[in-house]
Amino acid sequence: MSISIDFGRDTEFSFERRLRGYLGAVARAVGVGPESGTIDLDTPVSAYVALDWRLRRFPGHDLALVWDEVHGWAVALEDTGGDAVVLAYLGGEVLPEPRAVVRFLAAVRAGDPAAGLLEAPVLRAAGHHEELLGALPEG
Repeated sequence: MSISIDFGRDTEFSFERRLRGYLGAVARAVGVGPESGTIDLDTPVSAYVALDWRLRRFPGHDLALVWDEVHGWAVALEDTGGDAVVLAYLGGEVLPEPRAVVRFLAAVRAGDPAAGLLEAPVLRAAGHHEELLGALPEG
């Protein structure tokens, strides 16, 4: 009997499972449930967390946190067509601690002009998810 193991699939399965856990932790940290988040596993992998409030300066637009494996976290407004328009990028790490995302979001909500970056930082290349596994919490 021979057994074939596809380590690439195992890496992607572990990456997706841990990323879902991380996204849930960020969602809870910012005060919404994990059901507010979605993940798109296309390349680059991305995520979206719908928030329950709006910014005073953009009262007609829903607010969201968006993440992708290249640029990390950003705060975005949904325009009338449903597309996300980024207001600011967190920068720094592609997978920061949830409390760092909370601080970033609070600064954007407060209108802090120093909150985040206007240009999308390139934090890593897309793919090679085994590199991110160590930064994602297990279980």
